[in-house]
Amino acid sequence: MKNNKLLTVMLIILVSITLIGVVVFVLLTQFNKQTGTETHEPSIDEIVEASVDVTEITTNLADNKVIMLSLKIQTDSKEAAEELTKRDFQTKNLVITQLSEMTEEDLKGKEGKTTFESTIKSQLNELMQEGEIQQVYITSYIIQ
Repeated sequence: MKNNKLLTVMLIILVSITLIGVVVFVLLTQFNKQTGTETHEPSIDEIVEASVDVTEITTNLADNKVIMLSLKIQTDSKEAAEELTKRDFQTKNLVITQLSEMTEEDLKGKEGKTTFESTIKSQLNELMQEGEIQQVYITSYIIQ
């Protein structure tokens, strides 16, 4: 009889603790969801201020075609843009190295350009110490 009563009390305590944990979890996830929606999208002026232009790069592709392109790289802050400006030589090196392994066919269409942009973005993010790269844009593009 004592064991039954002890088991019942322990079960009630366990269920109460679990219920409290679930309530706290739900409240925290709702609070975080509300906080996340309050962040504002950066204005175009903020985006331009946190962006860096990569001047025209001319190099050979793997299939001996010549490509000329320019990029605009958007970072998440002005400090990150300043760091990326200092890393201009590394940025150009990454772009040239990546392009030297690609063919004209690899860069055809929207998908090819998007793949190239995301590859450059991830490689640059590995270098960055202050902030991160948000987006890479091709601003001019010619293959001959």
